[in-house]
Amino acid sequence: MMLLNKSLVNIRKVWGCKKVIQYPEPLAKLIESYTKLPGIGQKTATRLAFYTLSMQEDDVTNFAKSLLSAKRDLHNCSICGNITEDDPCPICRDKTRDHSQILVVEQLQDVMAMERMHEYHGLYHVLHGVISPVAGTGPEDINITSLLKRLKKDNEVKEIIIATNASSDGELTAGYLAKLIKPAGIKVTRLAHGLSVGADIDYADEMTLFKAVQGRTEM
Repeated sequence: MMLLNKSLVNIRKVWGCKKVIQYPEPLAKLIESYTKLPGIGQKTATRLAFYTLSMQEDDVTNFAKSLLSAKRDLHNCSICGNITEDDPCPICRDKTRDHSQILVVEQLQDVMAMERMHEYHGLYHVLHGVISPVAGTGPEDINITSLLKRLKKDNEVKEIIIATNASSDGELTAGYLAKLIKPAGIKVTRLAHGLSVGADIDYADEMTLFKAVQGRTEM
């Protein structure tokens, strides 16, 4: 009985009763790992854990290898900050793209969203966040310095399109960037038409993004 108790770990209490559900430690740790993912609560994590147990061992092994490969083999492009296997990334190396335009986005997934649209053919710069006084995030905490260095080295850039989300922090970041960049004589525009206030680029459909790019306004 002593050994059995050591091999079981408390996970949660059943709603409306005092009974405690206990799972073997490996399963408990798996559930705990799933709860660390964004948007995954205790119930969803438990369901995913049990589903994982029902998978074939080869599928679980391949899943684990994919996680390790993504973590070990991918890194940020030294130019734009996008995720890539090779440095510079394929977009920065592509000579057919419009190198006079740089679209500045908050996160990596925003690049993917814009690329799905197939209407923007310029370059990108990923900030990896926004300026947020509430969260304690300042300009030095996001990828702004490399953007300014990039602009100093590259005289080909004629326009910076700021595509931060239409949130209070996104607007604050956009205004801050505009003040830094405009004195250099580079045109600064902002995605406007098509994106509602509070909307995230990653969740917008292709037509909405297309209208936003076409309807951008100068700052």
